[in-house]
Amino acid sequence: MLSCFLAIPGWAAHGYALWGDLKYPPGFDHFSYVNALAPKGGELRLVSNQRMSTFDKYNPFTIKGSAPAYLSSLMFDTLLVGSLDETAAAYGLLAEDVSVATDGLSATFRLRPQARFHNGDPVLALDVKHSFDTLNGPFVSPGIRSQLEDVAGLDIIDAATVRYRFKKPNRELPLTVGGLPVFSHRWGEEGGKSKPFDKVVMDIPIGSGPYKIGPVNFGKDITYVRDENYWAKDLNVRRGTANFDRITVKIYKDNTARLEALKAGEFDLMRFFSAGDWARRVNGRKFDSGELVKAEFKHRLPTGFQSYVLNTRRDKLKDVRVRKALGLALDYEWMNRQMFYGAYQRVQGLFGNTDCQASGFPDAKELALLEPWRADIPAATFGPVAAPPRTDGSNSLRDNLRQAQRLLKDAGWEYRDGALRNAKGEPFVLEYLDSNEGGARVVTPWARNLEKIGVTLQFRPVDFALYQQRLQKFEFDITSLAYQGTHNPGQEFADLFGSKAADQEDSGNHSGVKNAAVDALITRITSARSKAELLPACRALDRVIGHLHLLVPQWSAGTHRMAYNAWRLDKPDTMPPYATGEGWAIDTWWAKP
Repeated sequence: MLSCFLAIPGWAAHGYALWGDLKYPPGFDHFSYVNALAPKGGELRLVSNQRMSTFDKYNPFTIKGSAPAYLSSLMFDTLLVGSLDETAAAYGLLAEDVSVATDGLSATFRLRPQARFHNGDPVLALDVKHSFDTLNGPFVSPGIRSQLEDVAGLDIIDAATVRYRFKKPNRELPLTVGGLPVFSHRWGEEGGKSKPFDKVVMDIPIGSGPYKIGPVNFGKDITYVRDENYWAKDLNVRRGTANFDRITVKIYKDNTARLEALKAGEFDLMRFFSAGDWARRVNGRKFDSGELVKAEFKHRLPTGFQSYVLNTRRDKLKDVRVRKALGLALDYEWMNRQMFYGAYQRVQGLFGNTDCQASGFPDAKELALLEPWRADIPAATFGPVAAPPRTDGSNSLRDNLRQAQRLLKDAGWEYRDGALRNAKGEPFVLEYLDSNEGGARVVTPWARNLEKIGVTLQFRPVDFALYQQRLQKFEFDITSLAYQGTHNPGQEFADLFGSKAADQEDSGNHSGVKNAAVDALITRITSARSKAELLPACRALDRVIGHLHLLVPQWSAGTHRMAYNAWRLDKPDTMPPYATGEGWAIDTWWAKP
């Protein structure tokens, strides 16, 4: 049993677990969910689910532009790598071992001597430092920098050893820095000098991962080629993985083209997010013959909090009563029945399907954390946890809309001159931003209900590049985002909801929330020294965000829906519980001879 705050001078281990419980012992042979004897060879043909027509850079870390799908995970190794059958645990990849100081203020990583970049150079401490300094620099997405906010710096101890220093004890930070991609300090060199990182655009990355960039057809596809000399191919954390010689990612302009290409056999695997597609359109000759197979794989992942995001930077959305009224107009039960074939469950807060999920009234520990901030949060926070409105049983859409009308009136919106108007006479018109015209189908029922209470919601589809640019600059009223869930929330929530991130272009704080209570609770989460300290803090945060009505919860599924080519692909018997669908396939499936 490991702990990052042992009462001894220090320790070193083959891995690190947030709460001290590693599943795999020192010297383990391989992860239990892989086929260690899986054959190498063949090709995996994938489709990019990114909403873009092409890519315009090979640098996945800078703010501007779009990089190819899966590039980062395939080309860049990290000091530690997580296992897919446990949470908040990682094992040495580039690092031979990890040591955490008894005061929690530093973590030391010793590099494996055999670690090599694709160009044959050894992976050295100076490369780790260069990667950290670059990812913490001005040209990188604020989401990455936000996670590193409590990292004071990195020291090179010797050519193969680095020590990360932390500003304060935080059990999560060894996993955070251990998961940073490491790239060569020579990436982006020109004439012996390093270019500014934002100028490293089409330079081929110099990573140490199992794949390199192969043939590229811009606007059509990119192929990653397995590095036959991959330094870690026999390492226990890599055994049974990276089994395909080639991974080709094809690009299609829209969902219809992707679906028809799958049916025609142009690629081997596709994960489905549309219940309508899954129920009605995933069929055809190749499915009848058994060449293509539909399968649902159960997982134990957090539900996440896919939501309609309300941008509180906009004057019309600053009032919490207005935001609550908008949520009351969404009739999820009707949508799930009529549009989703009953395939989904409503998102419940930030931490659904995890121990962090709040329920009922706050307990004594949660109240102790909330009480100092009573003036900064809605009074309802001290009552039952916020729950999405329902329209089944004794509830009805009519009652919800009447409540919404009262809230809007209390917020200063009155119906006059043929429209719902504020004191300035401005009509209540909002814009919903999307990069997919097909999104109108899901938004229309909500817009129809909003129209009944005088709110006009205009659907605004734009191409992916403009969509991304407007999100980065927070130039939208409402949009839809799929936030990943977590069993162990940490510093990433400062990027999603922290006051500082609200003013940083391209941060994850799309709602624009600035709230002292939220900041304090995120600090409590990141500084928790035990699960007993973590749970009250994350449950209190769940309550505050819910009652601020920054998000209109959408829906989630408890399975990964995937169609795949059973004649070309083979797979392990069971899916690890914490894997994403396509990630599991890329990592552990193999090609049939």
